[in-house]
Amino acid sequence: MSSKVQSKGSAISVWFPSIDPRAKEQQASDPETLPPLKASAEAVHFLASLRQEELQKLFFSETLAVVSDTGEPEGELTIEVKRGTHESTFGVMSHCPLVHAVSRGFMDNMLYGNSLLGYLTWNLEILEQHSQEFIKFHVLPMERKMSLLKEEGQLAMTRSVKEGEEVRAEVTFFPSHSTEGFISEAANLLMLRVMAWRQVVPSNARFLALDTEGKLCYSTYEALGSQTMQVGRQQVEVFIVEQTVHSDEGIPLSCQYYLLPDGHLAKRVQVGSPGCCVITKMPVLREQDEIEPRPVFEKKPLAWEEDVEFYSRFLERKEELRLSHTRYLQQQPDAEALVSDFLLFLLLRKPSDVITFAAEFFGPFSARHPRTPSLRSSNRPSPFRSLDPSAARPGAQLAAAPPAAPGLQAGAPGWGAGSSHPGGELDRLRF
Repeated sequence: MSSKVQSKGSAISVWFPSIDPRAKEQQASDPETLPPLKASAEAVHFLASLRQEELQKLFFSETLAVVSDTGEPEGELTIEVKRGTHESTFGVMSHCPLVHAVSRGFMDNMLYGNSLLGYLTWNLEILEQHSQEFIKFHVLPMERKMSLLKEEGQLAMTRSVKEGEEVRAEVTFFPSHSTEGFISEAANLLMLRVMAWRQVVPSNARFLALDTEGKLCYSTYEALGSQTMQVGRQQVEVFIVEQTVHSDEGIPLSCQYYLLPDGHLAKRVQVGSPGCCVITKMPVLREQDEIEPRPVFEKKPLAWEEDVEFYSRFLERKEELRLSHTRYLQQQPDAEALVSDFLLFLLLRKPSDVITFAAEFFGPFSARHPRTPSLRSSNRPSPFRSLDPSAARPGAQLAAAPPAAPGLQAGAPGWGAGSSHPGGELDRLRF
């Protein structure tokens, strides 16, 4: 079994011959290489403006009747958009919009139907889509299937057409950079709801889409204004949007969508087709939420001391903390001795820079501080002070000690020169 590779623009297609041994392999000449199609800046900007909060308001299900040009019912169309869960090719799960549409009916006594299942990003980029359509002709039934799957760096399209017993299959790969602004069938249904909700169609927007033959082409939208439409016993105003798919190999395909203000589809007409889809029951319309300004409350002064209850709680809490602190100091006598020694030494030296004095006093108690000899000068070098007296900051040096009191003369027991530590009595507390 052989295959043929075709290239058009930036897409690469692989055709497989018919699986029916009686069918002849179709020969096709390679088309001329054409420049890749590109969506307009307006289309890309419109898709980038979409937000998750806005799309979630458009999650609902709707059902329309398929009628002939004489008004005879021929089938039913159901469209449902909801929050789904998609698993990527790497097994990563993510929440995303899920579009499911099904249509069944009879046309000239022949059964037809199509189904669509698509997973989208919050900017309507395609993640995965599967579609199928068939018509049971009496002589030669026809069935067409197409799958889109976004893989790393590319979009893979698998398409098969079955006519009777003959089957043709095609696999096409589109690089990611060539699908910017691409609108799939599933994305189209959700984007129409966005346009109805905003009551705006982006002007001069040219999107990318796939035609009936699976070829990349342009797709445009045009606002046809508003009109009044009869739905049941009610008169409602609908917003009309016309979508046109400009195929390079055939005539343009246009569809007109009559949309209610909240995105419900009231009517769908394919230009040139004798039938249409129309709503039979008026749904409950969802109105846009009006965001009220946040209330502003003036801040009032709280005179808690005048409030008996608050003042009582304050006194209870104050007494509770006092007892808790007292109990802790009773359980930790070393803490009280440490603070008492520091305050005593502080009052004796009266330094001008209390912060540096405290750092030098408590520094030796650090576990990362190296052990020092038990006898050394009280004027030892300090990492908290400069060695150069001229470079010292004003106030960085310790103030001179006052005249020694009796019992604190040089050589006498205490904190004079030769003492092991300014708080010499605390050396016993070090580990």
